[in-house]
Amino acid sequence: MQTGSVTTPFGRRSMTLALVKRQVATREIKAGKSVEKWKVFRDASEAREALGLQSSSLAVLDALLSFYPENELRQEAQLVVFPSNAQLILRAHGMAGATLRRHLALLVESGLIVRKDSANGKRFARKNNAGEIENAFGFDLSPMLARSEELALIAQKVVAERSAFRKAKENLTICRRDVRKLISAAMEEGAEGDWAAIEAIYVELVARIPRSPTMGDVVGVLDEMELLRDEIVNRLDNHQNSQFSSTNDAQFEQHIQNSNPESIHELEPSSEKEQGAKPSKPDRPKVEPLKAFPLSVVLKACQQMADYGPGGAVGSWRDLMSAAVVVRSMLGISPSAYQDACEVMGPENAAVAVGCILERVNLINSPGGYLRDLTRRAERGEFSLGPVIMALLRNNGGRLLQAV
Repeated sequence: MQTGSVTTPFGRRSMTLALVKRQVATREIKAGKSVEKWKVFRDASEAREALGLQSSSLAVLDALLSFYPENELRQEAQLVVFPSNAQLILRAHGMAGATLRRHLALLVESGLIVRKDSANGKRFARKNNAGEIENAFGFDLSPMLARSEELALIAQKVVAERSAFRKAKENLTICRRDVRKLISAAMEEGAEGDWAAIEAIYVELVARIPRSPTMGDVVGVLDEMELLRDEIVNRLDNHQNSQFSSTNDAQFEQHIQNSNPESIHELEPSSEKEQGAKPSKPDRPKVEPLKAFPLSVVLKACQQMADYGPGGAVGSWRDLMSAAVVVRSMLGISPSAYQDACEVMGPENAAVAVGCILERVNLINSPGGYLRDLTRRAERGEFSLGPVIMALLRNNGGRLLQAV
């Protein structure tokens, strides 16, 4: 780009063609145009990095705008402010003089302000007999008015990119968590495959995430992490299809059908107030906790639970547990039955069990009794959520690959 130089009382300053074009553009502002000055400042703040500015540059710009008396920048108004360096330093929170001059130059270079120098380089205003400003020398704010729409578009783009970056990082976090859980599940269940090698790939991918990642870093690792997750899911899907044969579905259905209202094991106990004080329970033996499945898999199997989450949606395990409390009350499951399930299975798995009951509630005569029976079986180590979730996935017309 061609550059020239202009000698001023402040020394020689370079003048690029871009700066000349911007100065010309400020003289071609549409008649009657106006914009709220602090809105333009907020847009410029969002677009700071795109404009090549620093946070201190914005502090100086804020100080300059504070010297403009009106709230709106208007085309027909006097848009030149002429504070001294001492006044600017005061309003820029005691910024050093050299720092102030550097950031004023950055604001000029970014095209947000234009210098309007007097013959002697001083900043001042010349007034008429009526006390009105005829001419002023200092810093012209016209470029902010001229570029208001452009700055708004840049700010919107920056906000959209920031939102996309945040979403990509959230997706990477969720995908990492799912892959870690799926690898652990595969190792614990003895699924076929070299899971140590797969885990090493996972560790290598995580190690590639820098401390301060860019969008490109996150997207690159996320793509590979999703491919790894799909591969793991395919292997587990094949393993589950062979491990949980049709006999598992039959056992699940048979257990549901056996929950009849005449069974003393299935019925809810009567109110504790009617039966008297509830005898203290013996200490339960410690049992191996049920396996926690990724939330996306659970929601694919228990599709109705989302309707009972906060705001009609389930986006986290906390939301799922909140939904389970609502469903528990709706199905007539007593608080004690649900509390027992939480103590034995863990709160997350108890919520999943309630979601599974909700999916088949039309086949269950006593949801509370059914949950108590599942709790007793889990306490003895005879119950796993895996076959139940897989059965629901197949009956819902989905596969584990689609759920994750």
